[in-house]
Amino acid sequence: MNVTFWAIVSLQLLSFTGASDSGIVGGKEAKPHSRPYMASLQVGKNHTCGGILIRQDFVLTSAHCKHCPLFSLRSAGMTAVLGAHNISRQEASQQRMEVAKFIPHPQYTGEFDYDVMLLKLHCSQLKRAAVLNKYVRPIELPKKGGRIRDHLRCAVAGWGQTGEDQPTSKVLKEATEQTLSRFKCKDIWQQHFNGTQMICTKFDRKKGEFARETPADRCSAATSFGG
Repeated sequence: MNVTFWAIVSLQLLSFTGASDSGIVGGKEAKPHSRPYMASLQVGKNHTCGGILIRQDFVLTSAHCKHCPLFSLRSAGMTAVLGAHNISRQEASQQRMEVAKFIPHPQYTGEFDYDVMLLKLHCSQLKRAAVLNKYVRPIELPKKGGRIRDHLRCAVAGWGQTGEDQPTSKVLKEATEQTLSRFKCKDIWQQHFNGTQMICTKFDRKKGEFARETPADRCSAATSFGG
């Protein structure tokens, strides 16, 4: 697979209610290992962002994750933890991969547009990429040029905050929301919404980071924030 930004759908998701801290508030605990493509991006042992495994050596995430405070304050690099459900434990299913290279979208400037990034993974001790199994498996990518229809029920998953001023969840959580029409998104977000690259979703609770995927578990987007 030729890994480029054009081989994936680099759409961004905006929430219905506005920006806030990252989180999966109001969701429920996911069935352990039911989403084997999820990755916890960590600095030290601190979860900073979520990502999606799209190949055994590449994770898709948001470009702003490279600039998280923990990453800038520590000399240690970023690690992608694959095959995890409870990130506070050393589960036998987990694989810890070093982030060898950050590849942000070439047009990302720190704003909302193009907030997407690829991470090249590497395990220096084993000198290989991730081992694929029932706990670690890339997500299915959409066909090039495919369109995400309006009012599609989507899933959001991650280890984000469980409430305002609350710590991040230690177990993978998930919730369901629905895509809005591009006209409605533009009406809500105005100049911040670019219909050629973004979709937005409606939900009743505060949420945050991570990726949204269709019920068929196809990677559809990476989001930079929630509301």
